[in-house]
Amino acid sequence: MVHISDGVLPLEVLAAGFALSGALLLFTLRGLKAEEVPRISLITAALFVASLVHFPVGPTSVHLVMNGLAGIVLGKRAFASVLVALTLQAIFFQHGGISVVGVNSLNMGVPALLAWIVFEGRRGIPSPKREIVFGAAAGALAVLGAVLLLSAELLLLGEGFGEIAVLVLAAHIPIVLIEAAVLGTMAGYLARVKPEMLTPARSGELRGA
Repeated sequence: MVHISDGVLPLEVLAAGFALSGALLLFTLRGLKAEEVPRISLITAALFVASLVHFPVGPTSVHLVMNGLAGIVLGKRAFASVLVALTLQAIFFQHGGISVVGVNSLNMGVPALLAWIVFEGRRGIPSPKREIVFGAAAGALAVLGAVLLLSAELLLLGEGFGEIAVLVLAAHIPIVLIEAAVLGTMAGYLARVKPEMLTPARSGELRGA
């Protein structure tokens, strides 16, 4: 579970979540071109499908997150992909909830952007394994960042949520390792057979086009 459910957070936090996620969405979509849409749609579908298989762990559950994949393939457009995927999950499968889409999008989308920045660090490093290493780091950071944000929010809710926050963090340690391995492998493979997938045109620039 990297989603907070409806009815957990106070209204002012929900409002702040929508305001911040809306502002970040507008910023990261600046200069969007029509040819970028199919790639964004493909990754959004991957994020959506990754969340469908849950593994129960005590009072919580875990699943593949794959927000790191969005980061290394979409660049700054990753945030839009995450937001759309979470909205669809909330509508069709009640994962999280509509009222917390803003907060949940920040929880997953900001680490996706950080994963992209980390992955961009591979440039200028003359190593044939650089995509594997930086892809693994991006995958691990994306999941860990999402879980840490969620855990921090649960801790701020006060008494009764501390144990849940610790459980959520502990339950996702295997997912961090799995996604590091998966993203490292995928990045290495794409670098060999379709390197342009790892170099988003213009959308790979953090500043607006």
